[in-house]
Amino acid sequence: MTTTSAKTFLITGVSSGFGRALAEAALRDGHVVAGTVRKASDGEAFEALGSNAHAVILDVTDTARIAPAVAAIEARVGAIDVLVNNAGYGHEGILEESSIDDLRRQFEVNVFGAVAMIQAVLPAMRRRRSGHILNITSMGGIATFPGLSYYHGSKFALEGISETLGKEVRDLGIKVTAIEPGGFRTDWAGRSMVRAERSIADYDAIFEPIRKRRIEFSGRQVGDPAKAAQAMLKVAMSDHPPAHLLLGSDAVRYVEDKIKSLQADFDAWRDVSLTTDAT
Repeated sequence: MTTTSAKTFLITGVSSGFGRALAEAALRDGHVVAGTVRKASDGEAFEALGSNAHAVILDVTDTARIAPAVAAIEARVGAIDVLVNNAGYGHEGILEESSIDDLRRQFEVNVFGAVAMIQAVLPAMRRRRSGHILNITSMGGIATFPGLSYYHGSKFALEGISETLGKEVRDLGIKVTAIEPGGFRTDWAGRSMVRAERSIADYDAIFEPIRKRRIEFSGRQVGDPAKAAQAMLKVAMSDHPPAHLLLGSDAVRYVEDKIKSLQADFDAWRDVSLTTDAT
């Protein structure tokens, strides 16, 4: 069963990418969208989309401002039915060549900001016994590739948080879905990617071809953000949404391969695993 009535969305990071595509699709379908941006000019451009578009100037790493901002949004546009944690970026770099500060920044945006947004909307959703939280993670929250260890770490973390949260709030009428896109034609591999400097030649063979291919295919990935937006809207309007949703044929392929690899390891070492119980 799918709900058809209009909803109020709060989407982080609506200036571009998935956030913008989803906001535009939701607005076309008659929903109200409050969207976070970091610059006033982006806010003006977002509100130009129509009277149901409400810009919120907010950096999700400024976690102290999130709860007051959400309260102001609710006072301005009403109860938030759907939170979409979309704001994020990718850090590309070999682990040995990337700083601890790089790791902290990656988690500040991709994990801590998302959790602070969740904590800000949960009290009202819990009181109403309704609401839906969509966390845009990545196929990279399940499958991994060399040179993205910090990014994968942040997305694995958000995957675990999403799945656990879903179990905590399911009896309170609140739904949680992790959205796991593959490669899409967004700015993720372009201006939204932070790239660490290279310094250790030993990693050249494993990493340089991957970096080169990622740069060359930026903007030519298989995924269409507009189609992803329609899929996410379908989930948001569903009365029985999934806990996980892969987006894109590459996401399906890589995650299925990961599951097979995990099962092969578990099976190969099962006898050893079973030797560790107390007798």
